[in-house]
Order: sequence, then C-alpha cells, then structure tokens
Amino acid sequence: MALFLALPAQAQEPQLDLRRVKLTAGMYQIDTQLAMTPQQREVGLMFRKEMPQAEGMLFIFEQPATQCFWMKNTILPLTAAFVADDGRIVNLADMKPQTEDSHCSEEPVRYVLEMNQGWFAKKNLKKGNKLAGAPFEMQR
Repeated sequence: MALFLALPAQAQEPQLDLRRVKLTAGMYQIDTQLAMTPQQREVGLMFRKEMPQAEGMLFIFEQPATQCFWMKNTILPLTAAFVADDGRIVNLADMKPQTEDSHCSEEPVRYVLEMNQGWFAKKNLKKGNKLAGAPFEMQR
C-alpha cells in the first residue's frame, strides 16, 4: 500500500497586499511593495501579469550578503537593482521572464529593488545613483 502525502499546492496568485512605502530615485517616485519575510521574498513578483511603471518591489534581507535572483514563474521582464544600506545602486541586472539564470549583486547588499525592465534606463539611473526612503534611513 502506497502512502501519498497531500502537500499544499504552491500559490499561483500574485502578492498584491504587501506593505508599501514610497522611495525616490532623484526626482522620480516609486510606489514600492516590501517583501520582508522569507515567504514574501520567495514569491516576490511571481505570477504578476502587469505592474504599473512607477511601481516596484523592494526585497529586504536581515543582513548584507551576496544576493542572487532568478525569474522562475515570473512573467514580467524585470530589472533588479542591488542596493547598499545607504541607498546606493551597486549594480543593475536585466532579467528575462521564466528563466532560472542567476543574477547576483556585485557586493554584499541588504536590498534588491525589482522594477519593470527598462525603467532605470529610461530614467538614466545607473550604478552609483542613490535611492532614498524609509528603509535606507533605518540603516543609518
């Protein structure tokens, strides 16, 4: 007799109810969802079919480390900004949907901001530019 365990199916629904905070990048405002728990970070922007241009998701980790991201179950093309404690963009990575390619920070970081692909380029934001907002002020 075989014993089968009923495991909960992985949620196929996007996270839309996370806490939000306003970030700024120069003169640009970003409506940012906060992914702070391991579960929230694991789901991230998976299964989202659309996202407004001025919206993103900030992944907050307990301590700085080399952070690596992939796009499994993620439909939207995204750019990840790996961000230091002071809000400085360490590096940017364009990520292709539905891939398991690893995209990593060039140095240990606590924050990763995912935006629609091309958002940073359209705003001429690059490595070295700074983001501002409550999460970065808490680290001072």
